[in-house]
Amino acid sequence: MSNFQYIALDAKGEQTTGTVQAGSEADAVAQLRTQGLYPTQVVEEGKGKLAAGKKAAKGKRKVKAKAKTGGRVKPKTLMIFTRQLATLIDSGLPLLRGLTVLAKQEPNPVLKGTINSLADSVQGGSTFSESLAQHPRIFNKLYVNMVKAGELGGVLEIVLTRLAEYQEKAHKLKNKIVSAMVYPVIVMFIAVAILTFLMLFIVPKFKDMFNEMGNAQLPTISKVVFNFSEWMLARALIVPNAVWILVGAAAVWFLAQTWGKTKGGRRGIDTFKLKMPLFGDIQRKSAIARFSRTLGTLVTSGVPILQALNITRETAGNVIISEAIGKVHEAVKEGESIVQPLSASGVFPAMVISMVDVGEETGQLPEMLLKIADVYDDEVDNAVTALTSILEPIMIVFLALVVGSIVFALFLPLIKIIQTMQGN
Repeated sequence: MSNFQYIALDAKGEQTTGTVQAGSEADAVAQLRTQGLYPTQVVEEGKGKLAAGKKAAKGKRKVKAKAKTGGRVKPKTLMIFTRQLATLIDSGLPLLRGLTVLAKQEPNPVLKGTINSLADSVQGGSTFSESLAQHPRIFNKLYVNMVKAGELGGVLEIVLTRLAEYQEKAHKLKNKIVSAMVYPVIVMFIAVAILTFLMLFIVPKFKDMFNEMGNAQLPTISKVVFNFSEWMLARALIVPNAVWILVGAAAVWFLAQTWGKTKGGRRGIDTFKLKMPLFGDIQRKSAIARFSRTLGTLVTSGVPILQALNITRETAGNVIISEAIGKVHEAVKEGESIVQPLSASGVFPAMVISMVDVGEETGQLPEMLLKIADVYDDEVDNAVTALTSILEPIMIVFLALVVGSIVFALFLPLIKIIQTMQGN
């Protein structure tokens, strides 16, 4: 039997060293694996040193440090990384090994450099949550605190799975809302483009033709269309390249962005979002779903309720919702129920308040919050589907009316001229 020195990683990915007695290097590795350790170096005493391996590891860290770690990554990319890491850890792979595997296959250069940086930090003795906190542009407070709770409870793989599910549902909800808003914008853009083309290029030719024919008796709708065409043509001649129009639009956008960054401006915009016709109901339901899912996921993962409320307030995405959550935080801090401030905010429907009340009374608040989130995810899905089904025919009819009115205005005088000529 000989003594073998080793460097190994435990289940949390932390490095440990020691000595083990075995008949051979293979037996030493087998013993370490039965103890739940994953050896990175095993050397027989008197035949080598472990210091060389440490130097090599330091060298690797220097190379990795050069990788790109700044910037942001897309939510979908982060969601895939979280799901893959949760799967690897749940399969029994140590955290450090899982990070190394994901770094090798990650195509995104920013996330690849960040994962390498995380691996170096974990190998250096930091916890995973501390390593994540060093990259706030990629991993927000929700992510970091959930991982921290998972580390403290020894259920990191479960927390990462919940995080991945949260990100997937949040991404799906966002896509539904965007798709509902994009459709009418595209149709309106097409309608404006068609209207502009007809008014600048087609209508003037018809007007010149009628003037040459000397027929001054034009229908009212034709006069309106011809006058509007003259007005648009005059503006187009004043700004031939539309440079000033673009400059004006950019100026309006810049002023709106600047105003939106102020406290009053942000509040005004967020209030309008919740009360906006057609889309306001969807915005409200999505905000409630996000609040419920975030708070429920945090509390279920072991994050203290006050800390969870703070994180939920910061990630609410709407000032009105954030203020309501702030009042809930103050009430809980004073030992009161969260139902009263939720009801007083005027943002949350009676059904949500009733379900939260039942959750508090039965001691199942996290589960009830997640049920609320599921209900409102379905509500948003149904609202988006209904809105799209309503908007499609409305937009088609609107586009047909615009084009049809112009065509009618152009051909009505022509029909009258033909009828007059036939009568003569």
